Amino acid sequence: MIEEEQTHRNFLRRDRENRCFMTFPNTTEAMKMEAACHGAALLGRLVPVPGEITAGCGLAWMAERSWREEMEKLAVLNGVTYEAVYEN
Repeated sequence: MIEEEQTHRNFLRRDRENRCFMTFPNTTEAMKMEAACHGAALLGRLVPVPGEITAGCGLAWMAERSWREEMEKLAVLNGVTYEAVYEN
């Protein structure tokens, strides 16, 4: 599992065209999403919001673009309030 997660993190660093970002109104919601994703084994990470996006708290959950639907479903299931999801 650790090797798979490291491979995924390296992919997110390299592939700037295949990412999506979920933004949040506050830090608490961002941290709730992080916990929900880790609990569901949805790989990604909290990052500063990219300069092209304006968001409330300045943090975004970044994951592969193909996981957008799963991210949105997970947020709803866990009661996470988010502002928007952007694809890069």
